[in-house]
Amino acid sequence: MAILKKRILVTSAALLVTVACGTQVGFMLGRALTLKLTENKLKQYATQTMTEADAASLESRAMLAAMRASQRTFCSEDEIASFRNLVFLSEYLKEAGRVRDGRIVCSTMLGRLGEPIALPKPDFAQSDGINVYTKLAPFRVGDLSVITLQQNDAYITFSPYIEAHRVTAPIHYSIMAFNDPHQRTDDLIGTPAKSDILSGETAQQLDDSIHATVCSAQYFNCVTEYIPITDAIAADKSTITIVGVVGGFLGAGFGFLGAWLYCRNRSLEKQLRRAIHKGRMRVVYQPIVDPVTGCAVAAEALARWTNEMGDAVEPEVFVKIAEEHGFIGSLTKVVARQVLHDLGPTLRSHPNFRVSINVTATDLADNKFLPMLEKEIKKARVYPQSVAIEISEGATSKHEVASATIRELRRLGHSVFIDDFGTGYSSLSYLNANTVDAIKIDLSFTQAIGTDTATTGMLTQIVAMAKTLRVQVIVEGIETVEQSNFFSSAECSILFQGWFFGRPVPADTFRNWLTADEKKQLLPPSAPSVAA
Repeated sequence: MAILKKRILVTSAALLVTVACGTQVGFMLGRALTLKLTENKLKQYATQTMTEADAASLESRAMLAAMRASQRTFCSEDEIASFRNLVFLSEYLKEAGRVRDGRIVCSTMLGRLGEPIALPKPDFAQSDGINVYTKLAPFRVGDLSVITLQQNDAYITFSPYIEAHRVTAPIHYSIMAFNDPHQRTDDLIGTPAKSDILSGETAQQLDDSIHATVCSAQYFNCVTEYIPITDAIAADKSTITIVGVVGGFLGAGFGFLGAWLYCRNRSLEKQLRRAIHKGRMRVVYQPIVDPVTGCAVAAEALARWTNEMGDAVEPEVFVKIAEEHGFIGSLTKVVARQVLHDLGPTLRSHPNFRVSINVTATDLADNKFLPMLEKEIKKARVYPQSVAIEISEGATSKHEVASATIRELRRLGHSVFIDDFGTGYSSLSYLNANTVDAIKIDLSFTQAIGTDTATTGMLTQIVAMAKTLRVQVIVEGIETVEQSNFFSSAECSILFQGWFFGRPVPADTFRNWLTADEKKQLLPPSAPSVAA
């Protein structure tokens, strides 16, 4: 249960972490996406503004050219009227007039001036000879930017209301004038940009704001749109929130995927592989007793496994898993090695005592099985006669493979038992052909004793045929006196195995039990140990 709780905690923690990380990454991506979208939006606005600025520049230069080409009397009512008509038809202009000796002599707004207005020093001059004034006093309208361009004896003034269609705060813009492609002269219209923007087409984050700059391909001006990053994020919280939520869901998805992979990695197959690799398999031993002497003459080695959740897994389950996934040979090798390690000294000192190891059909078909077994037995310095091989009856269904392997096992000196006899495909005639040493009657027959069922009759016939074939019988599942007494009249060699004589126990307990049994002189006499 501790492992289960740990798995739940690990899975839950991993899920929370992935959701938190996914949400955090989502908000970061949402922020980056918002800023990128803002850059694109600012660039669109800058392009639009630049288009209008170019149109205004084109119109202003056309107006100045028309004024210079005027054939009417200088500052006459006729000329002023013609200028007014041009201003009226224009889209971006507010005012136009004449200049002489640095003074405004007449204008479309003020008419012919009795006292000319002296022009101050221009804010800057452009390379094409146009002087630029910003917020010229006679035409100033509050805090609105008013740009006046003067060339030779003519000037025009832009309407301060052309920016009324601009997008509202928090987006700001600035129209800048340049004397050359790399020398910024001044800001003409809008809120001056904080950063030093050179001419060219850019969209970037500078300082704590996002800037997008577009420059005219015809005239000496550029437009910069900009917005503080904090304002951009505040203006588009929905994108950040949506992407953040999506990131959270993706994080949850990855979390569930990770949990699934974690659980998959904790599948019985994966756990069993790790248990075999890390030596976490256990082997217990159940005595096989001669009912006449009460002496334990053999033992069956039984593999046991507790998974990582602390649950005991039935041998039928994990053996099938190992066989189906192709690593039963590793399991058999681990069990054989553990058995020889646990009982090696006992088998060397009592060579007539036998311990049986279970093998499967896959083991019989594996050409590595017999060499592995022989190597481990030599390494443990025990006699082959001390190690019996139990083959499940189902395994003998592959006649050719089983027969060849059984013959080789017997040639090497091993005893061969057919396990779970009566439940599969074998027959006594088949057993005769393979000359096995014993059959182990399945416990389902033993449990039928005293029930007056047909199974009990079959049990009697199996014992009789075993006698005829001179095959030893080992009865599994003896748990009661009645079951033990059932075979008292049998006229063949019968051995008992079951809880009535001893439960499966760890190696230390089993060795202690054998030592105590030996002191009672129940074990066969000792024989010389095998030489190293």
